[in-house]
Amino acid sequence: MQLDHLAVSGATLQEARTHVEDALGVNMQPGGEHDVFHTHNALMGLEDGLYLEAIAINPDAPQPDRPRWFALDDFAGAARLTNWICRTDDLKADMHNLPASMGTPVALQRGDLRWRMVVPETGHLPFDNLCAALIKWDTSLHPATAMVQTGCRLRRLTLTHPDADALKATLGKVLRDDRIAIETGAVAMQADFSTPHGQRAL
Repeated sequence: MQLDHLAVSGATLQEARTHVEDALGVNMQPGGEHDVFHTHNALMGLEDGLYLEAIAINPDAPQPDRPRWFALDDFAGAARLTNWICRTDDLKADMHNLPASMGTPVALQRGDLRWRMVVPETGHLPFDNLCAALIKWDTSLHPATAMVQTGCRLRRLTLTHPDADALKATLGKVLRDDRIAIETGAVAMQADFSTPHGQRAL
């Protein structure tokens, strides 16, 4: 597994997008709509082949026939960083080393992009939604390569959870990344960035 992208959720896409742009001081670019879960997004290219996604329920789309990903059906409050997504080249092998509550693969597409995302039946990932979501891109090019680069680089992603040791043990089987820190405390997530305007955080 490798870190792929981060997701900032909002009650509306504009709220999520504004939160990112105000926090990092750079503009996002238009994204698109997602089938199956009926959400939409805006995007921001990051250094090191990563990207940032602002996401929300699409009010113009029908109600999906299953809970939405990233626990968006239960989202409330101010826009904030809610999820991190890791990509894999071997979905079956990595799923074998992760909790069954991670979910099952769902085939998705947006424009020319094709991918499979492991999504829980409830929409909620393990460890109070702090566990990484798992994605397998089924296209030859990663979407970040087509995004405008902003000069922003992820320096650190800090996950805080009361059962930090169990979360470390779960992810340690499949992921090694010095940028990711797991600490004991109340459930929280923070991403620290280097930007053209200095050090910023979400």
